Amino acid sequence: MKIEDIIYKSVIEACKELFNQTPDENLIQLQKTKKEFTGDFTLVVFPLVRMAKKSPEQTADEIGKYVQNSLAEIESYNVIKGFLNLTIAPEYWMNLLTEIAADENYGVKDIEKGRPAVMVEFSSPNTNKPLHLGHVRNNLLGYSISNILAASGRQVLKVNLVNDRGIHICKSMLAWQKSGKNEVPSETKKGDKLVGEYYVAFDKAYKLELAELEKQGFTKDEAEKKSSLMREAREMLMKWEAGDEKVLNLWRTMNAWVYEGFDKTYERMGVSFDKIYYESETYKLGKELVENGLKNSVLVKKDDNSIWADLTEDGLDSKILLRSDGTSVYMTQDLGTAHQRFTEFDIDEHIYVVGNEQNYHFQVLALILKKLGFDWAERIFHLSYGMVELPEGKMKSREGTVVDADDLMDEMISTAKEMSEEMGKLSEIDRDEKENIFRQVGLGALKYFILKVDPKKNMTFNPAESIDFNGNTGPFIQYTHARIRSILRKAEEEGESNEANLIYKPEEKETSLIKLIYEFPDIIDASARELSPALIANYMYEVAKEFNQFYHEHPILKAENESVRKFRLELASVCSKLIYSGMGLLGIEVPERM
Repeated sequence: MKIEDIIYKSVIEACKELFNQTPDENLIQLQKTKKEFTGDFTLVVFPLVRMAKKSPEQTADEIGKYVQNSLAEIESYNVIKGFLNLTIAPEYWMNLLTEIAADENYGVKDIEKGRPAVMVEFSSPNTNKPLHLGHVRNNLLGYSISNILAASGRQVLKVNLVNDRGIHICKSMLAWQKSGKNEVPSETKKGDKLVGEYYVAFDKAYKLELAELEKQGFTKDEAEKKSSLMREAREMLMKWEAGDEKVLNLWRTMNAWVYEGFDKTYERMGVSFDKIYYESETYKLGKELVENGLKNSVLVKKDDNSIWADLTEDGLDSKILLRSDGTSVYMTQDLGTAHQRFTEFDIDEHIYVVGNEQNYHFQVLALILKKLGFDWAERIFHLSYGMVELPEGKMKSREGTVVDADDLMDEMISTAKEMSEEMGKLSEIDRDEKENIFRQVGLGALKYFILKVDPKKNMTFNPAESIDFNGNTGPFIQYTHARIRSILRKAEEEGESNEANLIYKPEEKETSLIKLIYEFPDIIDASARELSPALIANYMYEVAKEFNQFYHEHPILKAENESVRKFRLELASVCSKLIYSGMGLLGIEVPERM
């Protein structure tokens, strides 16, 4: 039982005994004691004053005496106005450390049996370009949130919806068809990069065509309507939806190139999925829902045969669901995939990890599904995260100015290698292990820098800052773990065990570290509740920082006597396991040595 629950029950008993009344649960307000006061937990006494019919100070003092006399876990108390500050006995923290040391899965809950799963959709790439920095944040958020939800006891299904059809895909196909000269992926150019280059090539050719038309006296709108390139792309899309075999063969070939490239990037990033959906297989489901909605008068058809959802009475606008030529839009397939998933799986929540530029889209999606009669529409949640930029500004896919995810990972690993070699700490390690450490540090720096930021906030990714071995960075936490592992290896070589002697009374800094470790399960629950890996990331930094301060002030292997040495080794071992576990929830590996 948590110490807060023990105190909570004791306070209820105190009120019964002292004031002959049983307080409502919401009247007992227990919180962590503020740093400027002495104590571990603070009871706010004001809500209990009416029951006690005494001053706040008297009420607090009487409850404090009762709780201290009733619980061996309480060492002392003090009263500051209407606040009762309780100090936990050192023996409790010592016993707690031993319990935590024996728990291999400390902080992680078993999956709740019988409860429906939560589905998390993330990544959702287009097959007309490689994954870029924006996708990196998306993938890291989706994967870590899935891990955290699972650690909080939820069954989780990780899914990906690949946008493998549409006008943007046809642009890449058309450009390759016109100027590709049968170019195929190679060892030096992955398929997703190859296709992405033709998407950029289409945009450049399209802009040149528009500029030429405008020179001829056409307005911008007229030029766009007159564009032969865009007309050909639209015709290709219509042929695709009509099942034209030639178009389909080209589409299958180029998509296969992209999937192979995506798989390599996902594997390198450490991201995986339980199921991958493809828009080409789901958009027809959406079209069926739209047709049914039209029959039931939920949707409307305009004179040009396009089908719309009129949401004006709900304070929104009208949303097109099928174009006049019968082709579908993003919303169409999202309707289909949502219906498919709630039919296919027993899920009680569907979380879409998508950037905040799509806030309106998901507001509309839930509303249309509700109008179509699906009660589960209320269980759709959009995790809206902020955009990520580089110090030099925004990226644009069409102009080819995006930061490729593979190139970014290469750069991070290369920088980690340079910095590690400058420090000279890996000179005695063989080449393969060195390369693995460089990879762990480089990717750890990238992942941590992105995940430590509140998902809702926009952020600037600064590669140089992210890989600093000091401060709130992944490498700092990884180095702390490696330092602890080095200490434990030396102790093992000397034949030392790390079984603590409970006779020892820990120092203040040691107790502070145990108290911080105690918070780990609550941090996981809060992170799952708020869908914010940033809570765990910044907690990991606090643990690493607190350990380093403890290590700086208190020797471990050269402790003054055997009982102190054993205790500190156990404390270090628990910190090592905690960092390994917490960083693992973020998808970050921690090296054994650095």
